[in-house]
Amino acid sequence: MSILVLGINHKSAPVEIRERLAFDASQATAALVRLTGMEREAEFVLLSTCNRVELYYAGQRGAAEVAGRLVAFLAGFHRLDPEQFRSALYVHEDEEAVRHLLRVAAGLDSMVVGEAQILGQVKDSYKLACAARSTGKILNRLFHCAFFTAKSVHTTTAISNGRVSVAGVAVELAQQLFADLTKARVVVIGAGETGELVVEHLLKAGCTDVTVVNRTYERGVEMAQRRRIAVAPWDELSAQIGRANIVISSVAVEGFLYTRASFEQAVKRRPAGSLLIIDVGVPRNFDPAVNEVEEVYVYSMDELRKVAEQNLRAREEDITSGLEIVYTEATQFMDWFRAKDIGPLIGRMKDEFRQISRRELERFLAGPRQHASCRMPLEDMVDRVVNKLLHCVIQNVNTVAKEAGPSEAAKLIDTIVRQAREISCAAREEGDARE
Repeated sequence: MSILVLGINHKSAPVEIRERLAFDASQATAALVRLTGMEREAEFVLLSTCNRVELYYAGQRGAAEVAGRLVAFLAGFHRLDPEQFRSALYVHEDEEAVRHLLRVAAGLDSMVVGEAQILGQVKDSYKLACAARSTGKILNRLFHCAFFTAKSVHTTTAISNGRVSVAGVAVELAQQLFADLTKARVVVIGAGETGELVVEHLLKAGCTDVTVVNRTYERGVEMAQRRRIAVAPWDELSAQIGRANIVISSVAVEGFLYTRASFEQAVKRRPAGSLLIIDVGVPRNFDPAVNEVEEVYVYSMDELRKVAEQNLRAREEDITSGLEIVYTEATQFMDWFRAKDIGPLIGRMKDEFRQISRRELERFLAGPRQHASCRMPLEDMVDRVVNKLLHCVIQNVNTVAKEAGPSEAAKLIDTIVRQAREISCAAREEGDARE
């Protein structure tokens, strides 16, 4: 049994590759159903966010074989040549895969280290897998371990203080690039989770002129009422951009909202002055060529990394503490993982030991002693001795499992069981001979 994660993220691949491999919720569900159809005995969870696409696997196949099959699956699902993204992929197996997920859930592997938003995304991905019935005993336990670890990191360190979401960094970048954010007219495209976080950070920064534009107008109205900001319908988007100083966009769309040509047409009557566009959508909402339009400056997710790196240096001590928690929890999970298949073998070993003890006790209590009043105390005493001896043996088995792997521990138990059976058979033959 092995655990594996294969994926790409903001560190291994640029946004143009990430967006081509991204899954929305319906695509993720379809992918999980197809994966479980291909590998009926395996478990899968698919995590797709603006900064990463990762497939988690638990099953009997080896890492090299599974990785090849998953690469082919991703390429086939998105109709891509594997060579277009193969060099950006990473593969982690067993304990390193466990550590990776725990770091991701805790926000320690995020572009903005310490962000809490990723934990919600990991939980949503796990729920999708549960609904698709693509997860099982191994990944269920692993993902719940990840949730517990993330909570521990965020409650025992200060890693989530400050600008720790993509939305927060986007607003921080706007503050750095715009002279006075309090006087800026800001348009937020999208009323989803990221859009709402953007609005929250804008209001904290002192912005007073914020308008949200969402494809579903009713959802935009709901957010505008909660945040006490303006709202505009989708068909007024171009007009709103034409009057804005700053645009922050985070909608999920296929293809660009604007190419350079359509953008120039949409804002051709725009008054003079610079326009800052921060595109945090994946796939990207604005064609990068829009940046070539005069007085228009487009920043995408990759540009936000510089601001994120500044925040990273300020939290290095908390990152170290968070990683210590991750390594501790990963070790405990792997202890369970390595021992889970040994459990049935240990049960067989216990049965053999107890059969030997019962047979020897019956031999001792045969003949005149068979009705002795000390029978029950003797049985209790023998059981205690056997349990203590078993405890010593099991401790040594667990040590072998940790140091040499579960297969070596299984071999050790199998040897002990065979020897116990030989002892039991010899005792039985001796008893038969006496009779």
